[in-house]
Amino acid sequence: MATAGGCCHGGQGGARRGEIGSIVRSLGCFPTEAELHELLTKVEEEEPTGYIHLEKFLPVMTKVLLDRSCRPIPEDVLLHAFEALDENKCGYITKEELVKYLTEEGNMTFVISVFK
Repeated sequence: MATAGGCCHGGQGGARRGEIGSIVRSLGCFPTEAELHELLTKVEEEEPTGYIHLEKFLPVMTKVLLDRSCRPIPEDVLLHAFEALDENKCGYITKEELVKYLTEEGNMTFVISVFK
């Protein structure tokens, strides 16, 4: 399954089960662990392989997005996070700072490709 970083399971149109949370969050949805587990039960094969296939994931995630059934991060939480990262209190963080935070201190390395 292609993501913002272009990762795929061997070109087969699938992603590892553990990657689904990152993929869902990259689409702007921030489910609870229980909600993510529920989504995974909808898209897993009857005999779990550890991989989620695009043809099962796509219709389920499309419905979630169209129904707006996923919660985005509240604006005040996001603003507080950026204020905490703005060490110079200048009202913004640079591209380089964001990349540093996401790659060295976070777990969203696929975001780098967005800024290239």
